[in-house]
Amino acid sequence: MSDIAYVNGHFSALEEATIPIEDRGFQFGDGVYEVVRTYGGVPFRLYDHLSRLESSARAVSIPVPLSRTDWEALIREGVERSEFPSCLVYIQLTRGVAPRSHLFPGSAKPTVVMTFREIPETDGVLRQQGVSAVTLPDLRWGRCSIKSLNLLANVLAKQEASDAGAKEAILVKDGLVTEGCSSNVCLVRAGSIITPPLSDQLLAGVTRAVVLELARKRGITVDEREVPEAELTRADELFLIGTTIEVLPVFALNGVPVRDRMPGPVTRTVSEAFHRCILSETGQR
Repeated sequence: MSDIAYVNGHFSALEEATIPIEDRGFQFGDGVYEVVRTYGGVPFRLYDHLSRLESSARAVSIPVPLSRTDWEALIREGVERSEFPSCLVYIQLTRGVAPRSHLFPGSAKPTVVMTFREIPETDGVLRQQGVSAVTLPDLRWGRCSIKSLNLLANVLAKQEASDAGAKEAILVKDGLVTEGCSSNVCLVRAGSIITPPLSDQLLAGVTRAVVLELARKRGITVDEREVPEAELTRADELFLIGTTIEVLPVFALNGVPVRDRMPGPVTRTVSEAFHRCILSETGQR
C-alpha cells in the first residue's frame, strides 16, 4: 500500500509527482477542489462530489476536462493502485500553466491533480466523548459556496483553534454562524436540528445533505435558518459534519460544556443512521 498521485494523465508515487511553478493554482490559488472518501475501497457519494466540483469550476470559469465517467474510472484506478480500503481522494483542478498575469490566459489547459492517501478511522473516544470548539470571526471571502483553493483564512482560524486546544473553529459573520473551517455545523434544541441555510457564506456539504435527509426520514425536525452566535450557547447538543469527520459531537464551546458534555440522543441517532447508510451504499453489508 502506498500514497499515489495523478497529474494530467499520469499516475505515480506521490513523492515523485510535480507541477510547473507557473501553474495558476500555485501562483494565484486559481482553482477548485474536492475531497472524496472511500469505505472498503468504494467511493461514497462520488457523483455528488463530482457535481459539486463541476459547479465550483463553472462558478470560476474553469473548463472541466473530464466527464463524470472518466473521473470515476481514474478515481477507482487510483484507489486500486493505493490498495487503501479507507482512502482519502483529493481532487484539484486549476486553470493551468501560464506566465503570471491576473487576467485569464487565452490558451492554458486545465491542470488535473489527484492524490490518494490512507485515512485512519476517527478515534472511537472522540466519537463517544466529542471534541471542543471555539468561535472565531469569519474573515473569508464572500463566495464560500465555491470550493476554491483559497483557504488561507481557514488555515489561520484552524491554527488559532488548535492553539486554544480545540478541534475546530466555528465561524461567525455579522453575528450569525456560517460553518466550521472544514465542517458544517448543527445544533439541537428540543429535539430539532438547527443549521444555517445554504448561501454564498457556506459550502453545500455532501455529508451535510445526507445527514439532514436521514434525520428527516427518522422524524427529526430539521430547521435550516439563520443561527445567531448566542444560540450556540443554548444548544442541547452540538455537532460537526464533514467528509473526513462524518458526524462528530462537540462537548464544549469556548471552554464551556455543551449541556452534560456527552453526545445527545439526536447526535447519536443521525451518526448511527449515517454509518448504516455508508455500509448500505458501499456494499459493506
